[in-house]
Amino acid sequence: MDLKRLSRQIEFLVEIDRLKTIVRRTLLVDGSRQEDSAEHSWHLALLAMVLAEHSNSPVDLFRVLKMILVHDIVEIDAGDTYCYDEEANRGKAEREKKAADRIFGLLPEDQEIEFRSLWEEFESRQTEDALFAAALDRLQPILNAFRSGGITWQKHGIRGEQIFRKNSHMGDGSQVLWDYAQGMIKDAIAKGWIAQ
Repeated sequence: MDLKRLSRQIEFLVEIDRLKTIVRRTLLVDGSRQEDSAEHSWHLALLAMVLAEHSNSPVDLFRVLKMILVHDIVEIDAGDTYCYDEEANRGKAEREKKAADRIFGLLPEDQEIEFRSLWEEFESRQTEDALFAAALDRLQPILNAFRSGGITWQKHGIRGEQIFRKNSHMGDGSQVLWDYAQGMIKDAIAKGWIAQ
């Protein structure tokens, strides 16, 4: 047994427990509280398992799941950046890269390379797996916002055009899911939860 390797793996696993403390703007469907980033990742993993058949192209579900589970680990250091907050998004890439260096660097080298590669693939949205994972990452907050009565959108003054613009890349991974999301957005506008 390689105790040094095991020790590094355990340190990484203890460190990522901190993802449970990163509070997101997205509310739970019942509107009772904001979700944390670990809950978001868990929910995305289940979305992937249930909705994989709706990807535009066949995907490797195991790779999609791994991508989903590592994609927000950088938020431990970088924090969650609300996608509609233009100012906060300006330095996001640099903050997240620095976080990836530190957090993935806790792992043994082979796992550091694998996890970092999965994270970079997700961020670049250049593969079918990444496109589908990114589509789910955008669907989940829209679904929660809609099902909780648009509370988050109203609280932050989000407009329909912002939601359409910021999430249109969903169609690159799943046109079916993007069409469904657009239906929710249009319904929210019709209900007066968000301005056009």
